[in-house]
Amino acid sequence: MAQFRPADHSKGDANTIGGYMAVHDRPAAFEGSDGFSYSVEIVVDETDDAQRPYAAYLLFVKWARIGAQSPEGHLETAYLSAAKTPNEARRQIGAMRLDEVKHALDALVSERSPAARSRRWWDAMRDDDGESNGGAQQ
Repeated sequence: MAQFRPADHSKGDANTIGGYMAVHDRPAAFEGSDGFSYSVEIVVDETDDAQRPYAAYLLFVKWARIGAQSPEGHLETAYLSAAKTPNEARRQIGAMRLDEVKHALDALVSERSPAARSRRWWDAMRDDDGESNGGAQQ
C-alpha cells in the first residue's frame, strides 16, 4: 500500500535520477510519448569485462492504463555506464538529469512504435476506447 513520505532534500539532488530516488524514497515516474505511465529503476549487471565488471542501465516499467495498477510491459536502455563496482556503476547512472532520463524513455518508445511519438494520455485513452466521448460505448 502506498504511503506519503515527505521529501528529504538532504539525501541528494532531486533533479537527477539517483537523487530523486533518494530524496523521495521511490522510483521516478514519467509519461512516455505513447501516453503510458512508466516508472524507472537503475539496474546493474555483471559483465565479462575484467577491467569494468559491472554495467548499469535504465529499466522502464510500463503501467496499465485502466483497471488494477499492474505492469503491462517494460523497456530498457543499453548499458549506460560500466565500473569496477556495482555501486559505482549505479552512481554514474544516478547522476543523469531527469530530463535526460525522459529523453531516453521517449527514444525507446519511438524505436518501438514510431507512430506513438507524440500521443498524450487522453488521446491514447480515446483511441483505445474508439470513442471521443470519454470511452462511453454506444
